[in-house]
Amino acid sequence: QVQLVESGGGLVQAGGSLRLSCAYSGRTFSTYAMGWFRQAPGKEREFVATIRWSDGYGYYADSVKGRFAISRDNAKNTVYLQMNRLKPEDTAVYYCAASGVGPATQAQLYNYWGQGTQVTVSS
Repeated sequence: QVQLVESGGGLVQAGGSLRLSCAYSGRTFSTYAMGWFRQAPGKEREFVATIRWSDGYGYYADSVKGRFAISRDNAKNTVYLQMNRLKPEDTAVYYCAASGVGPATQAQLYNYWGQGTQVTVSS
């Protein structure tokens, strides 16, 4: 069984920063990429960023490009999402996910999901 555990969420003022972490553990799984998604109240889950384990290639949603940075530590089986210049519209539950396909923006291409961590940005 694969487990993904997110941490690092919290309350921050607009313009501030947070770093989310996602620790991966469990059985061997051909995970080629990890992704971050978010879901705000009353809205659908949306893609935020993805990273390929092998070379660190990253891809971002336009709404976070230039403000967020995804990275990974292969030795620790951990993926990070550094979020800078946060805006109130970034408020959401953030989920990490593991994909056996590769970097993808579609949630259905991710096989395993974490429980989510709340990020709240006050204005």
